[in-house]
Amino acid sequence: MTGVRDMNRRARTILTAATAVALSAALAGPAVAAPPTGGHEATRQAVRAAVADGVPGVTVRVQRGHGAWAATAGVGDLETGKPRSTRDHYRVASISKTFVATVVLQLEAEGRLSLDDTVEKWLPGVVRGHGHDGREITLRQLLNHTSGVFDYLADPGFQRTYMTADGFMKHRFDEADPAELLAFALANEPYFAPGSSFRYSNTNYLLAARVIEKATGNGYGEEIDRRIIAPLHLTSTSVPTTRVTLPRPSSRAYSKLAETDTGPTYDVTELNARLAYGSGQMVSSSADLNRFYSALLRGRLLPPEQLKKMKTTVPSGRETSRYGLGLVDRKLSCGVHVWGHDGGISGSNSDAVTTEDGRHTLAVNFNGDWSGSIRAIVEAEFCGT
Repeated sequence: MTGVRDMNRRARTILTAATAVALSAALAGPAVAAPPTGGHEATRQAVRAAVADGVPGVTVRVQRGHGAWAATAGVGDLETGKPRSTRDHYRVASISKTFVATVVLQLEAEGRLSLDDTVEKWLPGVVRGHGHDGREITLRQLLNHTSGVFDYLADPGFQRTYMTADGFMKHRFDEADPAELLAFALANEPYFAPGSSFRYSNTNYLLAARVIEKATGNGYGEEIDRRIIAPLHLTSTSVPTTRVTLPRPSSRAYSKLAETDTGPTYDVTELNARLAYGSGQMVSSSADLNRFYSALLRGRLLPPEQLKKMKTTVPSGRETSRYGLGLVDRKLSCGVHVWGHDGGISGSNSDAVTTEDGRHTLAVNFNGDWSGSIRAIVEAEFCGT
């Protein structure tokens, strides 16, 4: 519980001037050395550019065939100047959605549920209010964000309570029940009729996690651990329950706690990610994320029928990406397609992608949430630009 006792000390505002000094010092030093074979210079430059743009620190790892390359830039602690580690644990936020979707599809393969089941079948009477109706929403629509269910993170009351500076500092350790989080969503009208459009909503995966629990009788995190983490030996990956600190090694996490890239910078490392539940509660590392997405796309976690369903996409509103079942298909500027997911939570921005054959993977994390381009790093690795 040391992290909780030290919260007041660690969470104090870090002045912008001090941030600038620390970043300047970090840029003066080299990134972690690449193996002699190299071949990732464009990626290294994109990582450094993110730090120059204001990201405190970056850690990235690439796996290609049997070879791995990893690098860092910037710092993991603005107070001490300690660098980031290529082995850092970090909160992966919405990357958790791919894990949740994988478990749902495994349950379908076992005949324990169907993607065409309604939410009402598994969560009777739960999704009702202001036009929401679980009798009209299927599990498939939850997983590909075509349900129309309002995103609880977009609710003004939720944002005031948990996402402003004052609200975050007061409520960062809250242990909200999924029903409380769902209530924020159902206080608003749905975005559209189920199946008629696409709108990314974290509520979809809160509900998907609850369906896993109803279908198995276990916590959704227990099922992820049993079905994915343990078989793949993802030793740095977990679904924390109420833990507010990160496993070691890890870096500090920083946020502006505002819709701005100026103003004070806050240390937000300690927080209870249960507020994200099935939509983004997990912790992992770049090496583990590479292993997970490679195994997934290579068919080690799902039978061919379920993997095909996962990769069946709908338009996402972005010209360069389409959304499957917890899995995004992105077309890069050079025409290469990569599959994966990104994720953002206070103090952390991450991305993990792989080629369709699972042989070329990348996972990257920023320990700040207000600047830098992760997409530029992905483009640099897969397109060389």
